[in-house]
Amino acid sequence: MPTASAHRVSSGERIHAHERPGRLQAALQKRGVRLTRQRRILLEVMDNAERHLDADAILERARKLDSRVHRVTVYRTIDLLKRNGLIDELDLLHLRGGQHFYESHGPRDHIHVACLKCGKVREFESRLYEKLKKQIEQDCGIEITMTRTEVGGYCEKCRK
Repeated sequence: MPTASAHRVSSGERIHAHERPGRLQAALQKRGVRLTRQRRILLEVMDNAERHLDADAILERARKLDSRVHRVTVYRTIDLLKRNGLIDELDLLHLRGGQHFYESHGPRDHIHVACLKCGKVREFESRLYEKLKKQIEQDCGIEITMTRTEVGGYCEKCRK
């Protein structure tokens, strides 16, 4: 029986998730970027991340799929994705020193809301944020192509 990360194809052989193009892989292929096995694995890890990951977490998850993934490949892939506008690099209010986190662009912009005490980060989406962006475009005569908003405060648990 196939695992959660593997699927059967008509010939009966298994095809793993890193062999099926995800959103990031498809975007890079469309741009004509050569994708090695290690790079495809890294793209899978980032496409399937349920939270913001730093380079070490990306490497750790990738090595569970292939122990030969190199740290330099992680950083080169992150750089490639940033240059192509496919991921954002976040410092999340420097809550963890100089550590940087990465997330792929979603369908909607959002605000990162971070607790300054425990470091918990949530994503906040609102139609008001979309309205604000439209107003900024009109008032400032700019076409917004990216946003990055971080808000810091204290969560309910840490205020007690």
